[in-house]
Amino acid sequence: MGNVISLDKKIRITDKKKEAIERKRKIMAVRKVFQCAHCAVKCEKCGTQIHLDKSADKNDLRVPYNLCISCAVEYRDYIETLKGNAKSSDYWHNDAWLRVWSTWIAYKGATDSYMRSKEFERLLNELKTDLPGSE
Repeated sequence: MGNVISLDKKIRITDKKKEAIERKRKIMAVRKVFQCAHCAVKCEKCGTQIHLDKSADKNDLRVPYNLCISCAVEYRDYIETLKGNAKSSDYWHNDAWLRVWSTWIAYKGATDSYMRSKEFERLLNELKTDLPGSE
């Protein structure tokens, strides 16, 4: 009779393991949001590595995103097109191109808004207690 395994104890152990796996998944998801979405050395739009160009024209339209040179030029063209000042003869600057930029900008705004939400902040605070060295 000493070898009888308590089902309740087994269920609790299994539930704790599942809970630990879920918590680890959440930690990885939060880390990815910060590491990937806000990487200082890659373009927020296309993901290519950014080479900071110190000689860039300071009078250029301010780009509020961390973009590579190519995406920054496209962003400026998009803004100028919205203002009615489209000077580009680039054939790919069509309605679908405008929708891509508008959708991407909306996505970035939604992501930023989510990261500033009290619920996301609560998640970060909860996860702090699970990170190594946080005790």
